Amino acid sequence: MSRPSRILLVTGLSGAGRTTILKTLEDIGWETVDNLPLSLLDRLLSSPPAQGAPDIERPLALGIDSRTRGFDAQGILRRVAALRAAQSQDIEIVFVDAADAVLAQRFSATRRRHPLALDRPAEDGIASERELLEALRGAADHLIDTSETNTNTLQQDIRRRFGEADQNAPTLAVTSFSYARGLPRDADLVLDMRFLRNPHWDEALRPGTGLDAAVAAYIAQDPAYAPALDQIEQLLLTLLPRYQREGKSYVTIAFGCTGGRHRSVHVAEAVAGRLRAAGFSPTIAHRDLIQKQLGAREGKPDDGSGAVVAVNR
Repeated sequence: MSRPSRILLVTGLSGAGRTTILKTLEDIGWETVDNLPLSLLDRLLSSPPAQGAPDIERPLALGIDSRTRGFDAQGILRRVAALRAAQSQDIEIVFVDAADAVLAQRFSATRRRHPLALDRPAEDGIASERELLEALRGAADHLIDTSETNTNTLQQDIRRRFGEADQNAPTLAVTSFSYARGLPRDADLVLDMRFLRNPHWDEALRPGTGLDAAVAAYIAQDPAYAPALDQIEQLLLTLLPRYQREGKSYVTIAFGCTGGRHRSVHVAEAVAGRLRAAGFSPTIAHRDLIQKQLGAREGKPDDGSGAVVAVNR
């Protein structure tokens, strides 16, 4: 029976980016399983592939953290060693880390509770988890520190390290942003979505985001929406192959609106979906989605303000 072409054990500190790594690996064609008890790995490796799956097994990434049932770092290392011997195949360990202060700030910004400190400060949970994971950190084949790394950069790093696509293909990222908070520094193409009808002016939609179906439907009802997206798609399908031929390593497409929560978010998701359908593998980041909502500065709908602008940096 065929086995995965490559196996990664992805672990690390909560809040450091383990979930982002697993999602990115899935985007580039890996099979991913999160928080599977390691005792079940033998059964997973011996199970037949899904119906319709390709003959060649996809690489496999397993997410393990302190919440995994029966977690024991030394026991996991023993299990990995046994599997390496039994399967005659290496299992690489990826450990994602970040500075304690950075992790604490991330938990504070997202209002999440640390899984090991549900009723205590996040700093207590971080210290406990770091001690629990120390053996895995020491045994890691790939140590990734995200202290000064945003989501988009981490996704690009994972694609570089573990992607098996054409090495000449540029890493493609789609992001949304708020004009009120400034242009993304790494954007190659900037598209202004402030010409679309603004959900901010609907009190029922204002608290939502472009990820919500009601907000998306409201934006899509703008008469300019469909033809604009068609033209944007055509522009990108024209430019991206040319970037590849020129040897460009990264292409970041940024969609902006006033607050970075409604129009830009929805259009970024919609365009990324079209690019995937065309055979590309973009990663998506919403830079200002969790930021405190800013008041809209442009006029109310139908004032004719705003325009679509494409800039090649």
